Amino acid sequence: MYRAAPVLSLGVTGGLIALAAALLVATVLGVALRRRAGRFRSSTAGGQGGFGVRPPRASTAGTVGTTNRAEAGALTEADLGSSLGAHATLVQFSTAFCAPCRPTRQILAQVAAMVDGVTHVEIDAAARLDLVRRLRINSTPTILVLGPDGAIIRRAVGLPRKADVIAALAPVIPGPGPHGGAE
Repeated sequence: MYRAAPVLSLGVTGGLIALAAALLVATVLGVALRRRAGRFRSSTAGGQGGFGVRPPRASTAGTVGTTNRAEAGALTEADLGSSLGAHATLVQFSTAFCAPCRPTRQILAQVAAMVDGVTHVEIDAAARLDLVRRLRINSTPTILVLGPDGAIIRRAVGLPRKADVIAALAPVIPGPGPHGGAE
């Protein structure tokens, strides 16, 4: 019995150390993912213009119109089911079971109402799997900022802050800032 005690205590101690290490790693990853949620990335992030939008298959090469814009990572009014904003369009991909989608919808609607020439379009990801696959939408909410031509300017995943949404619009809003003055 005395010979088994050191082995058992090492097993418990080793297990506790492994558990503590796993909790530390999970905490660090959780904090990093939480800090990244809702942050907008530019379209040139990672050297991947258009955010890795898949080019159309050879069978779609004969269809002119939306194909060239799709190759460039742009969305059309037909893709959105709505008209593009004069300066920018905030596109939100949502699902019915997405908890942060509702506050995201409210924030984007508020920004669209505040800034002239900006519209907000919400797309049900489950109903538009073609766009989800083409744009590589992996989670909801995913927010895309489109320029006036439908080109994807910025992208964010998760619940954004209103200030981050306004800042993401800066490249496509004419003038010094979206409010017409200094920000």
